[in-house]
Amino acid sequence: MTWQNSAITITTLLPLLGALVIVLVPKDKDRLVRGLGIFFTGAALVLAVAIAIGFNYSQSGTLQFTANTSWISAIGARYHVGIDGISMPLYVLTFLLSFLCAIYSWKYVPSPGRTKAFLALMLLLETGMAGTFIAFDLILFFVFWELVLVPMYFLIAIWGSANREYASIKFFLYTLFGSVFMLLAFLALYFRGPAPHTFDIIALSKFGASGGFGHTFQLVAFGAIALGFAVKVPMWPFHTWLPDAHTEAPTIGSVLLAGVMLKMGTYGFIRIALPMLPEGARTYAPWIGLLAAIGIVYASLACLAQKDLKRLIAFSSVGHMGFVMLGIATLTPIGIQAAIFGMVAHGVITGMLFFNVGSIYDRYHTRQISEIGGGMLELMPKLGGIFAFVAIASLGLPGLAGFWGEVMSLLASYHPAAGLSVGLFRGYMVAGGVGTILTAGYFLWMLQRVNMGVAPDRWKEHHLKDILPVEWVAWVPLLVLIVVLGLFPKLVFGATDHAVNALLHAVGLS
Repeated sequence: MTWQNSAITITTLLPLLGALVIVLVPKDKDRLVRGLGIFFTGAALVLAVAIAIGFNYSQSGTLQFTANTSWISAIGARYHVGIDGISMPLYVLTFLLSFLCAIYSWKYVPSPGRTKAFLALMLLLETGMAGTFIAFDLILFFVFWELVLVPMYFLIAIWGSANREYASIKFFLYTLFGSVFMLLAFLALYFRGPAPHTFDIIALSKFGASGGFGHTFQLVAFGAIALGFAVKVPMWPFHTWLPDAHTEAPTIGSVLLAGVMLKMGTYGFIRIALPMLPEGARTYAPWIGLLAAIGIVYASLACLAQKDLKRLIAFSSVGHMGFVMLGIATLTPIGIQAAIFGMVAHGVITGMLFFNVGSIYDRYHTRQISEIGGGMLELMPKLGGIFAFVAIASLGLPGLAGFWGEVMSLLASYHPAAGLSVGLFRGYMVAGGVGTILTAGYFLWMLQRVNMGVAPDRWKEHHLKDILPVEWVAWVPLLVLIVVLGLFPKLVFGATDHAVNALLHAVGLS
């Protein structure tokens, strides 16, 4: 097997190997365990960057670095992995955020400690997330998809805040509920697909594009698949698990949940639902757009009512993922590319926001805005300044990463795909515009209450420390990316352009 064939497998499974190595390390070797976490996540990131460098971007619509071999021959399931321009940005983002979380964990491992288990679960989670973006067999995709549930459940249940048990169980049950419908739809695709029966995503996409699945079947199957993905996104009204999970999760749990795990749902729409069931996509697109538009406005209003910093950012994720789903609902090249860019930008920006809130909590030992009382710029000017910068990036300021996904999603809504109601989608565009104004409102109001003003005397007595060296190391790559992606969006669009156009052309949606 050549490097081209084995690169993705080695890169994806390297964190899993790291988890096994960490489990074998003695309990009293805490610094060694933390170092191994950084080593294995760093090595996987280096390999992921090497794959990105070796990727042929002029052929981004073609699957590259593939491996395709028999896995479960009795049902025709295969170990089929590869990468194209749609999955490349998300794949690299997974390893980047995991590496930065490992660096952050050099100092911050929340109570009750147990560093070995904490980092082993984080590495297992990394393999599950990365595998989802490179799997091209439905059974393999489902295995990676479900793999992430277990480590995230324990990260929340053991290392979370006061209501961690409730939040972890709610997270697990919601996502497992959606997965049941998704698996049933996968089985239906298997039995109604081409002969011989297959779970191969490429083969099923070609069959669906050629009209192999009947209209009624597409409506039922698309609805079942969409339900599973919508819970993971999460789309309104399936979002209620997310604020609880984010609020109670440890910092790196929130970073990886917002930065990568939510993208698994939106990626699934693009990779599986749209190409396999294009008629179902056309039928459901107006409804997906409606839920996305409601989610944008609803989440923004909910943010205005939040008293907890972390819960506010959690609700902001619902709104930002609403823009991603609105772009997908337009069924246009601009909309799909806006969605992918929005996924990457949200992962970078919101991941950074959760890092900030974690460090703020470490200083103040509270996330309540009223208890912080303002004046953070006075006490910790560097932390307050970075927090303000990232919040402004999240509200979509031009020149920063948060701008392109939102503005292109709104632009795509003005001219949706043929057959979709122009008036309806322009109404969604207006709702999205209202959402951007509300987003600016709640972020600026939050900054006024946290950063500005005179700090209460009780905090001045604590001599709160500003940004620590380990925080700088973990944060600088994300801060740089926020600016670079804002100024040079082609870093993402250069990968997605050919791939998105090829996907939509193949299924007659462009």
